[in-house]
Amino acid sequence: MSAVDWYAHKSLGDGIFWIQERFYQSENRANIWLLRGTHQDVVIDTGLGLRSLPEYIDAKGLLGKDPQRKNPLLAIATHAHFDHSGGLHQFQQVGVHSAEVDALANGDNFETVTWLSDREIAEAPSPGWRARHYKVKAVQPTHILQEGDVINLGDRQLTVLHMPGHSRGSICLHDRDNKLLFSGDVVYDGAMIDWLPYSHVSDYISSCERLVGLVDSEQVDQVLPGHYNAFGAKRLHRLASTYISRAETCPAKFSTFAWRSLAGVALRVCNPRSPPRMAYMQNTKPANTGNSAKILYEAKLTVQRELAAG
Repeated sequence: MSAVDWYAHKSLGDGIFWIQERFYQSENRANIWLLRGTHQDVVIDTGLGLRSLPEYIDAKGLLGKDPQRKNPLLAIATHAHFDHSGGLHQFQQVGVHSAEVDALANGDNFETVTWLSDREIAEAPSPGWRARHYKVKAVQPTHILQEGDVINLGDRQLTVLHMPGHSRGSICLHDRDNKLLFSGDVVYDGAMIDWLPYSHVSDYISSCERLVGLVDSEQVDQVLPGHYNAFGAKRLHRLASTYISRAETCPAKFSTFAWRSLAGVALRVCNPRSPPRMAYMQNTKPANTGNSAKILYEAKLTVQRELAAG
């Protein structure tokens, strides 16, 4: 399958494009945002990386044509999780928050929480492809991002907001002039996930308080999230406020502890950090991690449904 077949996009106007992986049909399918600038184009999140995202962008003519543009296309991950960082290795220029540089440079598929099942891929990207073979490839970031950094696209500036909680290196990118917030998985129109490795509830509460402050100070009109559809400031305020009010309750704490334990075990099985001793000398097939991936996938869906209904 070609890159042109794998992806689809929609123009939102003002140099913003919404790209998705057509055949990755899962709750985990991440939004990919392309911002065209007069001096620099930026991709925010890169999907699984099963097919070349730069090839698709080029084939569809989505890049800016201004002759003054000298900088290569910059890919920024809002965090290191596999559904957002899987395609980073395809780009020459890569940005990520400093807290997750090592995870990406080392190809740490435990921290990238890599899990994928065959049933989530509607059509295999290549003959013989199986989900159990999928891993996030190591990539050395060229742009190590910190709170307050500004990414200059020429006619648009994006300010880095470090918003840990979902992961330790989660960021939002804030276009202050246009009151746009690219939120990654810090907030989207669904249940927030705070039970993965390196999630931290108290950090998440602080990040949500900061989101509420952005709305109260009228700095955000629209949110372009890491999953699902865009939404406005009122919805952002409600989502963040609801998380704050629920996160410290006893049922929420118990649920977070239980799912964190389950997720940790399943991810360790799927993504051992050290390969078995001498495994490279053995004529063995990759371990079948399908059951663990299935358990974790079902766990995530269950929590999302329960919290969304709650």
